[in-house]
Amino acid sequence: MMKLGMNTAILGAYSLEQVAEYAASIGLQTLEAACWPVGRAERRYAGVTHVDVDTLTRAKADEINGMLAAKGLSLDSLAYSPNPLVGDEALRDFYFGHLKKVIHAASLLGVRAVDTFIGREHTLSIAENMKLFRAYWPDIVRYAEDERVIVTFENCPMYFTKDEWPGGKNLAVSPRIWRELFSVINSECFGITYDPSHFAWQRMDYIKPIYEFAGKIVNVHLKDARFDQAKYDDVGPFAHPLEYHAPKLPGLGDIRWGAFISALTDVGFHGSCFIEVEDRAFEDSPEAILKSVELSRNFMRQYIP
Repeated sequence: MMKLGMNTAILGAYSLEQVAEYAASIGLQTLEAACWPVGRAERRYAGVTHVDVDTLTRAKADEINGMLAAKGLSLDSLAYSPNPLVGDEALRDFYFGHLKKVIHAASLLGVRAVDTFIGREHTLSIAENMKLFRAYWPDIVRYAEDERVIVTFENCPMYFTKDEWPGGKNLAVSPRIWRELFSVINSECFGITYDPSHFAWQRMDYIKPIYEFAGKIVNVHLKDARFDQAKYDDVGPFAHPLEYHAPKLPGLGDIRWGAFISALTDVGFHGSCFIEVEDRAFEDSPEAILKSVELSRNFMRQYIP
């Protein structure tokens, strides 16, 4: 059975225990905990530290697991999504170094997966970025294999605004590229955290890949997207994408959630589905943020009981 949970980043003002208390109170089953370095934020929804991997010990991991178990929750993923293929070599080393710490933390906690981005040097071509992938990522996956943790990449282009122009800051943006990534690294410890919204706003089929990559989809992010055709007709495909689309709560965008969840059941998916809130219409107050999670839960309960 699929489990319904949430990514914790939207509750950055809460401690992990407070997030767990809230998630349990509204009937969620699992969490994906944000694990950014303390005090380092690069963009919206980044910089949240619900598990500090720099100070985590076995004893602290046991304490966290005990706290979650007492509330009837599991911790099924840790999340850290920088741009590890950035052109700045010092930053690249830092990002990959922290990613390894998150992988080790997952091992200490008994967490199945770590969610991240492949990254991309956004001024270089896909072919040039594939060379970077081949140079850096096999070592990360070997480390994950040693720690018995699955590293999953998201399909978010990280191309929304002018600072990410022209190529976006994440390489894993299409099924064609996924095939190439998996041809380079064929490992049970390398998979996908699938978010249909990122294909929806790119006007791509977000259901077909479920069937082709069924064995690689480890977890799912539940986020919607609304594509504004009138704005797109006005600005065209070369505009910054947030000029013509907006991330939304599940049910408030264009995703056909019944068909999406149906496809996941077709392929026997039994991973965790994490509500990921990035809807700016629900960010004007702490109460609105909590309401956004509850509205998302209410909608998705139609499909994930």
